[in-house]
Amino acid sequence: MPQFGSHVSIGHGYAAAAHAALHQGGGSFQYFPKNPRSLGVKAFDRKDAARCAALCKEHGLLSIAHAPYPVNLAADNEQQQEATVASLLNDLDIAESCGSVGVVVHFGIYKGKDPLQGYKNIIQCLDKTLSQWEGHAKLLLENQAGDHASMGTTFEELVQVRLLSRYAEQIAFCLDTCHLFASGVWSDPQELSFADKARATGYMAHLAAVHLNDSAYPSGSARDRHAVVGQGWIGESGLRRFIQLPELAGLPVVLETAKDPDGTHREQIGRLRQWMDEKEAACDDSPLS
Repeated sequence: MPQFGSHVSIGHGYAAAAHAALHQGGGSFQYFPKNPRSLGVKAFDRKDAARCAALCKEHGLLSIAHAPYPVNLAADNEQQQEATVASLLNDLDIAESCGSVGVVVHFGIYKGKDPLQGYKNIIQCLDKTLSQWEGHAKLLLENQAGDHASMGTTFEELVQVRLLSRYAEQIAFCLDTCHLFASGVWSDPQELSFADKARATGYMAHLAAVHLNDSAYPSGSARDRHAVVGQGWIGESGLRRFIQLPELAGLPVVLETAKDPDGTHREQIGRLRQWMDEKEAACDDSPLS
């Protein structure tokens, strides 16, 4: 079964974030390793991070970190790229210390005249970062919705950027369902033909995490607005189908949606588990061929 969870706050520390994830019935969680609005490097409490790692190991809890919003792998500005590299190395250090799978990073936005240069910048930034990293935590490239630029919306792009990096083994993918839908790659919530392309390109072989978000707008809208699971344009039936994909088994599948009335994601996590249980029950009741 996928390990369902949600984004949680580190306001009270990394170990407290893990406790919060467990309290709401999660099997995974996502967190910002530091201020999500800044590329500044954080001097973090390593003992707290170690407690987080120990707690996750004890309870089989998976976690992923999310890089700050100002990170733009495609940026032309050399000073910004250097700040991004330093920030990502800091994020990877925190993630490793917390026992996390890796750090989710957006693909990148390039506004220049030559899109090819944007891809070159992304690969260069990834290589500069990973040439200085020796830990197990990976950079997890996230697909984009197309709201700022069309870059990073297709499986082909994501796979090629990974392959062209000198450190491909340290790069994996985080698939965002809202982005997938908003970009138009997932065009019909009642079918999962995109999964065949994802497998054919080699994307699924390196899928390490999922952002499970419904979409507030229809497919192809290029609008990155999340909706509570089952209450958006993808809808319950579409998400029920999605979470059955075999590649999701054992992965952190994290909600980035609005919280439930109790201030947690307990209800939504329970709903996802119920959907999985109902599917398994239906399979058990079916006659053998």
